[in-house]
Amino acid sequence: MPSIFTKIINGDIPAHKIAEDSSFLAFLDINPLRKGHTLVIPKKEIDYIFDLPEDLLSEILVFSKSVARKIEKTVPCARVGISVIGLEVPHAHVHLIPMDSVSDMNFASPKLSIPDDEMARIAESIRNA
Repeated sequence: MPSIFTKIINGDIPAHKIAEDSSFLAFLDINPLRKGHTLVIPKKEIDYIFDLPEDLLSEILVFSKSVARKIEKTVPCARVGISVIGLEVPHAHVHLIPMDSVSDMNFASPKLSIPDDEMARIAESIRNA
């Protein structure tokens, strides 16, 4: 059965997309720790990030860097942190989280509830950066 991320890639589930190329997709997390919290996924469905072929493993970081730079330009933060947890969805993914302190990346913290229209505005501003 396809992962929820594969369903997003296929357009079966909507997402606030930030960036996309032939290998990767970046979109806003629907349960963000901070405004601008973005997920970067390979379009090839592979469960564990360290099972990615070496070319995809290195390229996901290069793709993530370009997305992080856009986030930094539009979301007030000291920097964009990166995290790989890999337990929530059986599809490799990277979290890019705008942060001002290390506690901003605490996944045990309550998640934000951001209205869909605001998520759309955030995604558009990051895309256009």
